[in-house]
Formats: sequence, structure tokens, C-alpha cells
Amino acid sequence: MRRSARVALACRTGWKCGKGDGLPSPPEIETARLRLRPWHAEDRPVFATLNADPRVMEHLHAVLSRRESDALVDRIEAHFRLHGFGLWAVELREAACFAGFVGLSVPRFEAHFTPCVEVGWRLAPEHWGQGFATEAAMAALAFGFEQLALGEIVSFTVAANQRSRGVMERIGMTHEPADDFDHPMFDTSHRLCRHVLYRKPRA
Repeated sequence: MRRSARVALACRTGWKCGKGDGLPSPPEIETARLRLRPWHAEDRPVFATLNADPRVMEHLHAVLSRRESDALVDRIEAHFRLHGFGLWAVELREAACFAGFVGLSVPRFEAHFTPCVEVGWRLAPEHWGQGFATEAAMAALAFGFEQLALGEIVSFTVAANQRSRGVMERIGMTHEPADDFDHPMFDTSHRLCRHVLYRKPRA
């Protein structure tokens, strides 16, 4: 993220950089059923399987190869080092099982609502429909508002992604059609171009 954009983000959200123009790595977060933690090397092959599943990637650009999946983990870990927050690996506490990621990130593109911080998630299908994404996303929101003093957190997806939109609504985010946008990563004729934006301000 460019320095000017980071300054704008700090002014807009109340986020302040620490020593060395970054924040300390965040602690692990535990919820009733989940642990949000740093990534481990053994998460990578499981994550690659998740990213190669067409069900998981239906509303994203494409399934990922192992190399592309590992590169994504590299970017996630770099984001933690740069910003002091990011997309945590999600582990089911009872089974000590890696389930995917949930957390906060700074979008790498420019739109009418950037710079901003987004809450996002990606879980394996066997963990869908059990409230895990909602539970972890609520914990990530609490961290963003209480520890980072963010003024607002957003989330976005394609209009057809009713599963993720349901999570956004359950965690208290609101949608205004005037906020919807064409994602600059896609051509305007692409089926994934049009995105809906949800927002949640700090109470």
C-alpha cells in the first residue's frame, strides 16, 4: 500500500502506525469454538486443497494452483508484518483442525470507498453452515474496533454470493445500493465485475 494511502487510512479510521511504520503482530484470538492464530507451515497444503475447490472459489476469480495458494499465504503473512493485522488462520479448538481464514485486510485496489479495512473469510465447505464464519468475523470486528480503533470496517462480494452476504448481515453490516461498484480487477463484461459493499461503523 502506498505511503499516502496509508496516511489517509490512518486519518479516516483512527488507526495509528507504531514504531517502524507498523503495528506489533496481533495476539491469537479465541472464541467459543475457534482459535484465530498465525499461519503454520502445515496449513499450506490444506489451504491449497481449499483453494482448488470450485465450490469455495465460485464467486472468486478462479481456483488456485498450489503455487498460487502458497503465494497467497506469503502475501497474508507480509500483510501482518506491514500492518500488524491480517487474515488469521482459523482453527477449530476442539479438533485442532485448520478450517480456512478470517480476518482484516487492506484492499490492494482503488475504489470510491478506499483506503479502508475489509473483514473477509474463506472456509472449507465441510465447515459451512455451522456459524463459524460469523463467529470468527465478529471476533475480527471486535479486534478492529477495540484494538486498532478503526472508525469503519467494510466487506464486499459479488451480488450473487448470498452465503457471504448473509454473514455480513449477521455481523451487523449494512448495504446501500448506491455503494455498489465495479471491481477494477475484472472487465466490466465479466460476471464477477459488479460487487456489493457492506459497511459497519464503530459504535
